[in-house]
Amino acid sequence: MLALDGYRRLFVSAAAVIFGVMGQAVARGWLARDLTGTNAGLGGVMLVFGVALLLATPWGGVAADRFPKRTVLLVSVGALMLSSLLLGLAVVAGAVAYWQLLAAGAVQATAFAFYLPARIAFITELVSAEQIAQAVVLSQTAQEAMRVVGPALAGVLIGVSWCGTGGIFLVAAATSLFAGVVLLGLPPGAPRRRVDRSPLAEMADGLDYVRGRAPIALIALTTIGVVVVGFPYLTFLPALADDRFDVGAGGYGVMSGVAGLGAVVAGLLTPRSTWMAARPWRVIALSGVALGIALAALGIAGAYPVALAVLAFVGAAGLVFQTTTQSLLLSLSDIEYHGRLQSLVVLGFSGFGLAALPLGLLADAVSLDAVLIGMGVIVVVISAAFAAARSRQGTHLDRAAELV
Repeated sequence: MLALDGYRRLFVSAAAVIFGVMGQAVARGWLARDLTGTNAGLGGVMLVFGVALLLATPWGGVAADRFPKRTVLLVSVGALMLSSLLLGLAVVAGAVAYWQLLAAGAVQATAFAFYLPARIAFITELVSAEQIAQAVVLSQTAQEAMRVVGPALAGVLIGVSWCGTGGIFLVAAATSLFAGVVLLGLPPGAPRRRVDRSPLAEMADGLDYVRGRAPIALIALTTIGVVVVGFPYLTFLPALADDRFDVGAGGYGVMSGVAGLGAVVAGLLTPRSTWMAARPWRVIALSGVALGIALAALGIAGAYPVALAVLAFVGAAGLVFQTTTQSLLLSLSDIEYHGRLQSLVVLGFSGFGLAALPLGLLADAVSLDAVLIGMGVIVVVISAAFAAARSRQGTHLDRAAELV
């Protein structure tokens, strides 16, 4: 598929954006830890991110279906570049404050609310219907590969005097600029139908579309639940690295990178599995259960090497879950709704941000170990409920799913 110019450009630009975003996520987490010294401080950054994402995501989905997708992507990448640049300059000048982390998080969340639905929806216009699942897996695998390189490099450079956290933010601004230049070569990605309704009416239409299709609603709700409860583990990696294992910023970067490496390995193996391709519903349930078990195991991991092994498993299960739900949503839905459907997936990440602060407060009051175990148990329960609900939907829906 990389032989297709349009898909290749989307692939390369997304890799550049995610490289910068994941690198500065390490820098932001470490900076928040330095400025506040608490798990609640880490959670606060994610709370602002989550609120902004929650408010902007419905508009991002509508924009992906109403406007040329290339334009939506370019505006979003421009906002990412500007926020990274300003924050990097503040750090270099020695004028950074906690509120600036919050402001940058809000801007970047808003940009992501528009960027992510448009990017995933654009894939269906750049590849054939038969290639959608493979294209989504390849795209997500590249994203996870950047989670290996970006955090690992950032973790090392944080401790280097000529770079530090400020340099990482400036590098992220440069990668966003590069991504924007690459995106200029894409086709417009114009909507396939004229829209005369208001954006609010478009949002309502998207919700009605989901409500009227039980399989799509089930996938969307399960995705939101698993992401909201399970993915805040990323917020607490600095605390694990600093408090439990005493491995510093470099160790934090390695932890985040190992989770990404596990996802990359899973992404390379997934397209080769005919069993997984033929049973997407079962794969969603099994990968969700595996993710929950791995999160609980992270809560009880007492040694740094054990935690790294568990994080690789967390990354692998998370990648399989995300790519399977996204490709199945795209395959089961009409193309004019792809942007709004993907915005529902992004809503899960806004909830992940909202959940981070109360989970951080709970971790400070009780223990981070207990919180991680509880997160894992709830993810297992959600995945089991998904499997039970899918079974109750009946054999007539099974026939429709087999067309995927």
